[in-house]
Amino acid sequence: MLFIRMVEQESHDKLTDILKAASDPTRRAVLTLLAQHGPQCVTNIAGHFEMSLNSVSKHIKVLEKAGLVARRTEWREHLIEVQMAPLEEIDRWFADLRSIWAQRLEALDHLLTQETAK
Repeated sequence: MLFIRMVEQESHDKLTDILKAASDPTRRAVLTLLAQHGPQCVTNIAGHFEMSLNSVSKHIKVLEKAGLVARRTEWREHLIEVQMAPLEEIDRWFADLRSIWAQRLEALDHLLTQETAK
């Protein structure tokens, strides 16, 4: 028997926002850059992409809205840093899916074993 953990609507909406924000290749590249090099100012982040500072800023705002990055101010610089909680939420969701499929495959294996034993 499969047991599926029900996700509350609010949690589902948050996960949807996170996945939508992470669906863009540029935003994933920004997340990777920040994960590898730590907090960066927007200008430094923009220097890694062939697009305007304004375009990079828009991508960062989408990531901020989803909670994937946070902005903090040091002197005159706005530093952008990765937030792990949303990434952990994605990981939990994928772990739930893996568990469901593992249970289904185990049930299928059990059924096939019974059928071949007959």
